[in-house]
Amino acid sequence: MSEINSNVTEKVLVLDFGGQYNQLIARRVREQNVYAEIVPYNKITTEEIKAAGYSGIIFTGGPNSVFDPASPHFSADILNAGIPILGICYGCQLIAYMGEGEICSAGSISEYGKIELSVKDSLIFDGIPGKSICWMSHTDYVKRVPDGFNIIADTQQCPCAAFADAERKIYAVQFHPEVTHTEYGKQIIRNFLYNVCECKGEWTMENFAKETIEKYREQLDGKKVLCALSGGVDSSVAAVLLHKAIGDNLTCVFVDHGLLRKGEAEMVEKVFRQQFNMNLICVNAKAQFLEKLAGVTEPEKKRKIIGEEFIRVFEKEAKKIGKVYALVQGTIYPDVIESGAGDAATIKSHHNVGGLPSVVDFEEIIEPLRCLFKDEVRGVGLELGIAPELVYRQPFPGPGLAIRTVGDITEEKLEILREADAIFTQEIVNDHLEKDTNQYFAVLTNTRTVGVMGDARTYGYTIALRAVSTDDFMTADWTRLPFKTLARASSRITNEVHGIGRVVYDITSKPPATVEWE
Repeated sequence: MSEINSNVTEKVLVLDFGGQYNQLIARRVREQNVYAEIVPYNKITTEEIKAAGYSGIIFTGGPNSVFDPASPHFSADILNAGIPILGICYGCQLIAYMGEGEICSAGSISEYGKIELSVKDSLIFDGIPGKSICWMSHTDYVKRVPDGFNIIADTQQCPCAAFADAERKIYAVQFHPEVTHTEYGKQIIRNFLYNVCECKGEWTMENFAKETIEKYREQLDGKKVLCALSGGVDSSVAAVLLHKAIGDNLTCVFVDHGLLRKGEAEMVEKVFRQQFNMNLICVNAKAQFLEKLAGVTEPEKKRKIIGEEFIRVFEKEAKKIGKVYALVQGTIYPDVIESGAGDAATIKSHHNVGGLPSVVDFEEIIEPLRCLFKDEVRGVGLELGIAPELVYRQPFPGPGLAIRTVGDITEEKLEILREADAIFTQEIVNDHLEKDTNQYFAVLTNTRTVGVMGDARTYGYTIALRAVSTDDFMTADWTRLPFKTLARASSRITNEVHGIGRVVYDITSKPPATVEWE
């Protein structure tokens, strides 16, 4: 079993059966001030679920059919564990299957998209009109519910759109309440949490900050700790949390690895020395990192090299200040998921998760934000009194410009990218678009194209501009920036940055792409 946060007293388990919306389900639960954690179905047992003290369980959807022996299943004894359960889509069918109901192929009457739903009186449909719109996506359906269950909703094509055993507090819906297309989806999830699971709703960022500070105040009393400070939102919030917990026993180490944005190093040092009055060590390690990265083109290799070099720098600095117990990192939940937590595929290793070397010279790695999504991290930052301009500043990956420079990394390429990125940022700010997009940056591609300036032929690099809109960075849509902004940025970059011959705009969402290019 992989626990993300074992200290939360009230929590809901999202049991993942391979559904594409598992992250969204967790977010919908957290939006109702109840903590949710995601665990793959094959990484936890019924006994472990009972021992963990979950207030409720949500079975996710999935692309499989319950008839397929290779499809994900779970022990039927979970239905008698005394814990409220909500099954969604595949999870709904699985409950019927485990309870010895009857599931059939929908055949020609499969439902996809917005469908009118008719509901009966039920705790889970409290306050919801008799008819509303839901989002369906299924090829099988429940033909006969198990003994002890009653049908509580239907559609024109689906005679059993939801069913329940109110006595055992088990509910199942064939549709997807977690998506915005389901008209009263948020209310359905809220009803499950508060009417069925009887949750109190104590998951707030104010409570999280207080409990985390108190936890580390006790756990790290009298121990020296290093914090890996990048100056980004995540590591900044982690640093302030620990500083409030242990004060001067925290030393922040900011590493200038030569892969920072224009003016980044100077800004970070100024903010944390003047605003927070922390113990801060600034290390110039440009030569060390660029030497290790010379000639490396493969993105995963770049990330792992950077992760290991970060640790080596921290170890070296720790020895200068005496015995250091732990290293603090700003790892957040999307980092854990993308780096292959549980059964998730490794999309890319984050330098502070999958990029860590196998042996580090610290007794403990502390990741106080490991259970949070990006917007929750920002909420904690505001609770801690961090200035909004720092809390809402542009996210910047630990590997920095190394993963925004496609191909090999050289000083020349980095300087080109810094200037192009600074111009793009200036134009976004000039047009007051900072709140219209959640992340924006330039990428130096490894593609060179023919151009012309004056009467001379040029052969310069192609810069790709990227801007995305998102709540949690698990999914993201490309931002529809005004053409005038893009045109001005393109004109300035090609005219002011030597070595650039072409500018393109990335209009790919996540998925299928990730936010960063590498």
